[in-house]
This record gives sequence, structure tokens and C-alpha cells, in this order.
Amino acid sequence: MRDFGISVDIAATPQRVWEVLTDPERWPEWTPSVTSVELLDRPLTLGSRARIVQPGLSPATFRVTRFDAGKSFTWVTGIPGILVVHAHHSVEPAQNGARATLRLRFDGLLGGVMGKKLQELNNRYLAMEAAGLKRFAEEGPPGPGVSLEQWNEEARRALEASHGPQPADPESIE
Repeated sequence: MRDFGISVDIAATPQRVWEVLTDPERWPEWTPSVTSVELLDRPLTLGSRARIVQPGLSPATFRVTRFDAGKSFTWVTGIPGILVVHAHHSVEPAQNGARATLRLRFDGLLGGVMGKKLQELNNRYLAMEAAGLKRFAEEGPPGPGVSLEQWNEEARRALEASHGPQPADPESIE
């Protein structure tokens, strides 16, 4: 498997969800799947780079290759032809607020192999990110004395209990 995705409905405006997504240096506040993000170019826009550290993965520098302000961005990391990871983030209006979609695609000679090897981790991290994004956009940061892991696990359980995360269409990754 080389394509992964998840969508989540969020009871917040698309603008609010977009603000949270495009402030990646704050991602560690709402998802334990990201240890740190350093924007190497500001603001986040076409051509911007960010260095991302995630548990269990090597640090990676991503470059924004597509940017549609207020709607979506895709950033890419890897070695062209060998292994390239595309991470696509989008926000659209939904009936009760916004729908956020997070997708990953592994391309290149090793894309299929690495996608399969990281399948469980990718699905777990995408679920954490969808749940954390939803809760952070709706409620703001965790309260004092609440660990991020506890806060995120509560968000994940609430998301699954309400209607479950919706799989995204991985074919729409560009």
C-alpha cells in the first residue's frame, strides 16, 4: 500500500481549521505524532520548507509544492525517483463547519515497499492527527495538567464514537 488518507468533520469554521493546519510549529501541541516542526521559510506558502521530527521516523525536510490559500497545501520530502512522500492537507466547508482531509502518498522505486512497511504507523499517525486537529480547532489547547497523549486519546475516542473517521480518497493526491 502506498496511499493513506483520512477525513474528519470539524465543528469550526474552515478558516479556523486552516489557521491550525498552516501553523505547523504548533502541531506538537495537538498531536503526539509530531515531536517538532521548524519552519525554515516564512510564511507557509508555495516553496516554503519545514523540518519535521516524528517519533519512530528520521527527521525530514518538506517543501511546499502546491498551495491554495485557505483550501489546501501539499508538501513533499524524499529522494526523487527513489522514495518521495507527498503529504496533502485540505479544508473545505461542511454542513456543520469544515471537513479536513489528510493524505499521504509514497512514490518512487521504494514507494510501495516503504508504504507497506509503514502502513500501521501511517494509519495510526493520521488518526491521531485527525482527532487532534478536530479537538484543537474546536476547543483550543489542552488544559493545565492534561498530557497531550491523554488529550489526544480522548479526542480520538470521541471522534470514533461520534461517527468514526472517514477514509479519504487517496487517488486525489497530486
